[in-house]
Amino acid sequence: MADQEAPVFNIQRVYLKEASLEQPNSPAILLEQEQPSVEINLGVNAENVAEGVFEITVTATVQTKIQDKTVFLVECKQAGIFEVRNVPDDQMGAVIGIACPQIVYPYLRGNVADLIQRGGFPPVHLAEINFQQMYEQQAAQGSPIITQ
Repeated sequence: MADQEAPVFNIQRVYLKEASLEQPNSPAILLEQEQPSVEINLGVNAENVAEGVFEITVTATVQTKIQDKTVFLVECKQAGIFEVRNVPDDQMGAVIGIACPQIVYPYLRGNVADLIQRGGFPPVHLAEINFQQMYEQQAAQGSPIITQ
């Protein structure tokens, strides 16, 4: 029986990959008294950047509107570099699609709230996400978890 090496899971780095804040209708829109609607979209991407090394990016887009005019639009990408080796193939997708995004997401939440607040607005706090459910939906749709 061949000896299998122990699984390796290391966080090498978590970093803010991209962030933008747009206020295309300021200052006029800021004088409106109506409450804006808020739309939040999230995504996860995994890229194999080297043998056993993956970049996991969690993306949030937050857009607020009053009627059809944008109050602000925030797009933020938070990424992490993870070393994942000797993990069985049937568990690899879950590690990349669930465990890694769960580590990156709190940083994204903080950066989004901070960016919105620095723009002069009350912070929008992103809700907790069930990455297992998100992963299972993506797998059911046949979407690849890891890109090259």
